[in-house]
Amino acid sequence: MPLYDCMLLLKPTVSKEALMDLVSRVGRHVIARNGVLTEIKSFGTVELGYGIKKLDGRYFQGRLMQMTMMATPNINKELHYLNKEDRLLRWIVVKHRNVELGPTYDDDEDDRKLLGGEDDDIDEDDDDEDAEDADENDEINDDCELQGNEKEVPA
Repeated sequence: MPLYDCMLLLKPTVSKEALMDLVSRVGRHVIARNGVLTEIKSFGTVELGYGIKKLDGRYFQGRLMQMTMMATPNINKELHYLNKEDRLLRWIVVKHRNVELGPTYDDDEDDRKLLGGEDDDIDEDDDDEDAEDADENDEINDDCELQGNEKEVPA
């Protein structure tokens, strides 16, 4: 099933209970058609770029909701009952394009690294070099130790 976003722009005067009722109604509709509701976002009250005229006046603000869902391709036709909803100013369903919903395992080098596969950049002789570096660091630390330069701190 493809991934869709349903954007709902409601009137700013709609109560939270009415807003949640509408969102849950759309969610139940998607679930009844074997879809999955993956995310619900509320953007709160937003300023509109232009006024939207409805029978009860012109609106310059709206409450914006986004519902992300996996649904059948005819979800747009099934949600046309929203056209008769008087609480809505506008609604739209947008299909996500080129969305990968999980890891892909191609023959790319990056995927082999993610899977813990062979890596050509690994040098097996690094252990010997690390031991030599540690010995050099110990010699330098021995040379830098304080020898009699300690001062007494008055109490």
